[in-house]
Formats: sequence, C-alpha cells, structure tokens
Amino acid sequence: MVSSQDLTVAPFDDLSVDLRSPNQQLLPLTARVNDQDHLEIGGCDVTQLVQQFGSPLYILDEQTVRVACQQYRQAFARHYPGESLVLYASKAWNCLAVCALVADESVGIDVVSGGELYTALAAGMPAQRIYVHGNNKGREELALAIAAGCTIIADNWYELNLLVDLVAQRRHTPLIDPHELPAGVALIQGSPRVMLRLTPGIECHTHEYIRTGHLDSKFGFDPNQMPEVLAFAAAHPEIEWIGVHAHIGSQIFEVAPHRDLTDVLVEWFVKAAQMGLPMQELNVGGGLGIRYTESDDPPSIEDWSKVVCEGIVAACQTWHLDYPKLLCEPGRSLIGPACVTAYTIGSRKVVPDIRTYLAVDGGMSDNPRPITYQSLYSLVLANRMSAPISEVATIAGKHCESGDILVKDAKIPVCEVGDHLVVLSTGAYNYSMSSNYNRIPRPAAVMVREGQANLILRRETYQDLLRQDCVPARLQTH
Repeated sequence: MVSSQDLTVAPFDDLSVDLRSPNQQLLPLTARVNDQDHLEIGGCDVTQLVQQFGSPLYILDEQTVRVACQQYRQAFARHYPGESLVLYASKAWNCLAVCALVADESVGIDVVSGGELYTALAAGMPAQRIYVHGNNKGREELALAIAAGCTIIADNWYELNLLVDLVAQRRHTPLIDPHELPAGVALIQGSPRVMLRLTPGIECHTHEYIRTGHLDSKFGFDPNQMPEVLAFAAAHPEIEWIGVHAHIGSQIFEVAPHRDLTDVLVEWFVKAAQMGLPMQELNVGGGLGIRYTESDDPPSIEDWSKVVCEGIVAACQTWHLDYPKLLCEPGRSLIGPACVTAYTIGSRKVVPDIRTYLAVDGGMSDNPRPITYQSLYSLVLANRMSAPISEVATIAGKHCESGDILVKDAKIPVCEVGDHLVVLSTGAYNYSMSSNYNRIPRPAAVMVREGQANLILRRETYQDLLRQDCVPARLQTH
C-alpha cells in the first residue's frame, strides 16, 4: 500500500497538490516507487510493462479489486442481519478476466446486454448470480437469460409482455439452441426469475447524463404505474416475481439519497406482498463515487454500506417485515481505482503566454470520459517519480478532435519524448467505452499481482480493424 512517505516531495512554488504524490486513494493499493524511481503496481515496474506490452496500456491491480469486493461483502455481513449479495455492475468493465476475478471473490454480476451476459457465463460466473438489466432488452437477449437461468430485471411494459410471450413459446419449443450457450452452461427449464425496476424520483448531485433515479429517466416504471405493474405480475404466476429494484445514479458522493431509496423500495415490497406477490429480494442499485482528484471526497465503502443496510433494517422493522435478501450493484467503486492507463509522450506544442500541449499516444478512443463528461483525472510521471514539478501542461490525445484532452493544466515535471505518463483511476468506463475512432486499435490490458503480469486483453492490430469489413464486388480492384 502506498504511504505518504513513499511519494511525498517538496511542492513547487504555489501550485496545488503535487501530482507525483497523490493521496493513496488515487492509486491502486499495491502502488509504490521502486529504487529506480519508477512507479510499481502489483510488484511490476510500469515502465517495464510498457516496454513489454506497448502503450497505451491498461494496468489492472488484482489485489485492489479483491479488497474492494471483500470490503462490500464484509460490510453487508456486519450491518445487515439477513442474506445479502454483492453484484459487480459489469458495464464498468466487462471482459473474461474481470468477470472471472469477481466470481472468484463470491461476488455476483449484473449485465446490460447479451454480449455482457455471454461473457459472464463464459467466464464461469454461476447463472444464479447473474442479473440482467437494460431498458430495451431484445427477444434474443431475454431468451438467452431465461435459458441460462439468470435473473431478469424488467424495465418496462414491452419487456413484461415479451417475457410472457417467451414463457408461452418455451412450452412448445426451446428458446435457444443449447450450442448457443458457452461451454459448460446448461439449459434451465424452471420459471424465469424476474425483478421489477422502478424509478424512485430521487435526485442526486451528479452529471446530468448519469442520473438514472429521477422521474424523467428512460429507466424503470414510474411509481404511478406500479399498482398496475403489480397487478399484471399477480396475473402471471408462470413467472417467479422475486423482488424490486431501483438505481439512483452514478459517481454519487452523498449517502442521504440512498437512505431515502431504502424507504421507497421497502414500501413497494410491502405493497407487492399485499397483492399476493411474496417477493424475496430488494436491490438498491449502486452509484458510489470514487476519487479521481484530490478534491473528491466520496463516502467509504463501509459508510455507504452501513447507511443502506441500516435503512433497509429500519424500514423492515417499521413495516414488521422479515428481512429480504438485499442486493447492491457497485461498479465504479469496485474496478475504477484498481486500474491505471500508461501512455508514452510524443510531441510538444507551446502556445506562448497561453498553453503548453503534451501529446500522448492515446486519448479519447481509450478514455472517452473527459470529452463526454468533462471528467477530471490525476496523473504521475511513471519513469521519473521524483522529478521536480516545474511546469503546467495540457495532456492531449492523438485523435483528430480539438476536444481530445485527457488532463487540462496538469502540474507536472518537464517531460521528454518517450516518458511514460500514467493516468490514475481508469478502471471504470475506459475500456468498456473505448472505440476505434480514427481507426486506432484498442489498447492491451494486463492484470498484475505479486510481480506477475498477465495479458487479459490483446492489443488490437490493423488486421483486426479490417476483420468485419466487407467490400462489394464492383469495388474490388484485385
């Protein structure tokens, strides 16, 4: 674990906090500076990783992910007297290795597409620990979820009717060919397990694009619709209606909205029981924020979990209700702090009296969050960690967009061509939102632990970019 003694150096004039020595919560837990003045993560020298695997390079610290999973599980076990299950919200980063890692920590997973579902199954995640989200699940996606035995979170009337139709179809013919399932996954014949997602009408102070809990949202049933939804569910016993779900947003630093959410969910849980639907599960969603900069101050996993658990307990006691199985869906707070992205510095442009630009070999195709959400990040110079802070520069990506800026006005040492800049806390929504904009191949990713680096995503090649391309015969010249 990083300590202030490991990284602290004298500040440069009146500039803000030294970005070579960020608070340890901005770095993976295993980060340290080695005797070569290089950043190490998971016992691996970042500079050597770049030399071996190239850059840009996602570097995922296995231990940081494991600790976050354990913190959630242990906090819920301490503060909730009933059964609980932590689900990793895999839209943050879904690939075989990440799914296998959280499965190994006895964490479940939530997915939002057929592709994420197939990956989770192929990684060995038990189907009973997979929960399927989405506001417009297709027939094939729902068929796959039903056939594999996953839990489905119904989001709207379209999906409710489609589920009823699929259950009726399955009486006469299999929903999918067994060969469409990953190896080792068997077809399930039981009733589909379905939760109902409602929009709770709770506002959070977060970016407009990632608010999902207020009433003007594409997600979930409006509370005014819920009586009719529950009546529909009661009329279709061929489906196992197991619970209710809500999610109020992402990158949230407040705990009060989550406390309010517990009251809303338990109230609808009780109303469902009154209509003859004895549900067993409550899902409070996720949304806990992380630190991207020194000024960020989110609650700890322990504090967030305590508020949620105590809220459900209090509401259940008020309604004289047995404790349901309690689920939560952290994504960013499980994976975000565990990863960094290493870049190599190329060109420099000085605009006198205005700005200095340093260009790196990646940008918006491997991290679209700054240009999409105006997200802020911290960084370090991985190959010269003790170099003095001596300039302010804007770190620009290589894409043909003026807005392709990773970090604006960063306080850094004077950098040279070939130096390795590392942007911190890039585990959430970086690889998962990456693209081939400008026909740039996606980066590689490695998972590091105890001095060992394992490739978990191969770097795309130019040949990979052409793999799905087709050219009409009339345009082929050879």
